[in-house]
Amino acid sequence: MIFTHNERILILGAGIMQGPALRIAREMGLKTVAVDGDPQAPCISLADRFECIDLKEKEKITAFGRLLRLEGGLSGIMTAGTDFSASVAYAAEKLGLPGIPYEAALNASDKERMRQCFKQAGLPSPEFMVLRESPRPGFILPFGYPVVVKPVDNMGGRGCRRVDSPAGLEPAVKDALRFSRSGRAIVEEYMDGPEFSLDAVVYQGEVTLCGFADRHIFFPPYFIEMGHTMPSELEEKFQAQVVEVFTAGIRALGITLGAAKGDLKLSSRGPMIGEIAARLSGGYMSGWTYPYASGVEPIRGAILAALGKKPETLAPCRNWTSAERAFISIPGRIRSVRGVEEAGSAEHIKNLFLRVKTGDRVRFPENNVGKCGNVISAAPSRQAAITAAERAACSIGIRLEAPDEETETFLAGGPFPGTENPTAHIPPAFRVSPVILDHLSVLPEPLVPSGGTEDFFILPFPKFTESGILDFMGRSVETSLGMVRNLTGFSLPVGVEGGEDRIPLGRSFWSALIRGGYQGGAYWVDRLVYEIKTGRNLESL
Repeated sequence: MIFTHNERILILGAGIMQGPALRIAREMGLKTVAVDGDPQAPCISLADRFECIDLKEKEKITAFGRLLRLEGGLSGIMTAGTDFSASVAYAAEKLGLPGIPYEAALNASDKERMRQCFKQAGLPSPEFMVLRESPRPGFILPFGYPVVVKPVDNMGGRGCRRVDSPAGLEPAVKDALRFSRSGRAIVEEYMDGPEFSLDAVVYQGEVTLCGFADRHIFFPPYFIEMGHTMPSELEEKFQAQVVEVFTAGIRALGITLGAAKGDLKLSSRGPMIGEIAARLSGGYMSGWTYPYASGVEPIRGAILAALGKKPETLAPCRNWTSAERAFISIPGRIRSVRGVEEAGSAEHIKNLFLRVKTGDRVRFPENNVGKCGNVISAAPSRQAAITAAERAACSIGIRLEAPDEETETFLAGGPFPGTENPTAHIPPAFRVSPVILDHLSVLPEPLVPSGGTEDFFILPFPKFTESGILDFMGRSVETSLGMVRNLTGFSLPVGVEGGEDRIPLGRSFWSALIRGGYQGGAYWVDRLVYEIKTGRNLESL
């Protein structure tokens, strides 16, 4: 459907995740108006008009909508990939625009209300309780461990973690409360099993599925999504069960018009609802991977629904696979990023989103906001799409400044300076066996002279290099060494003798590579260069 009468739509958010909605609305002939609390939001240029309003300010958004209506009309309001569907519903209700009731949007935005709706409807959802303060010593949950603790009103995994025993409950609740706008944390039974993301467009209560993806979650106790693959590999009969529960959850929340996004698990007890939101997903699913895989843009349908019009052309017309994969960093400050152009132009790669730059301080992610970037692939073959995305993500080289206290502390396995945040949850890049660690402990640790040459060679460590172990991104030891050479500019040959002028790298170098992957190895070389140039002997890890 193409509009030719200058109808206007108000879109909440002008970030990357709202870019497709702004683009598609324009392609449909609509005049686009965007609001965002960030005056430098990256997709402002895609809107015909922009207004800087915090997305939490539902009264200001409503007042702006009234102004738009007076100045030429307003036909609808929507969002995608934000946590502010309640602001959308509030403004739509006050302005008499198509949308769901504000109360229904609150059901889909507030995890306490959400769980209550599912419980009243008899839907499979974990037991839960809500806390407004950290539990006191001796506090007993009404259900067993493990549990998941998270804020009732945030997204992106902020403040969310798994807790396996009473000792971990208090710090987890404290962290969740820090991320909650309303000062509430929810404690839920942990659901086992694989996790899936689903999108749907909803019109007059009719639910049309627009995406079913496998989510790839890592790094407990946090839930870091390192990517998703569309479509799911789950057997069709189980997919049907998950979709049935998802659809029932949408109706239990009162979502009758617009869109819905669900995170569900296929647990040992059957399909269970993690969360359902009254919007299309972020995480590159609704705007990128589903369109690449299916040939359908669900955002187009959501826009039509927001205008009170029946969505059209939602039936898939292509059967491809699209894979999204993230890349991350160990703690430190970024000195440079390499390989972006090559990764972005590789076969089957459709998009590369770099979320960091030189000078940024980075940490190993504790939520889905802390990643360094994402790549998206698409191909007729599932394996080709997955391989392309994983290779591209692995090829991005992030070099850290040296010396740096946080990087030093991380490589040593201690707490971050000036914080109570331990690094124990961060796995070593390479999970090596005790046998390899025993061999590491007896490797030589040569002295590095101050001043003089900056030419290095690496002492052999065949027990590790010939082990076939991959790092947490799937890189081999040899690939990681290649990235160290590429980032530092040194040839770094492996051998017993390097000549009179060459400095051997031994136990500490290999330890840094095992703990921090290619970044740890490159950091160690840069650290030694700093010592040689300055004559300053840094405390050994």
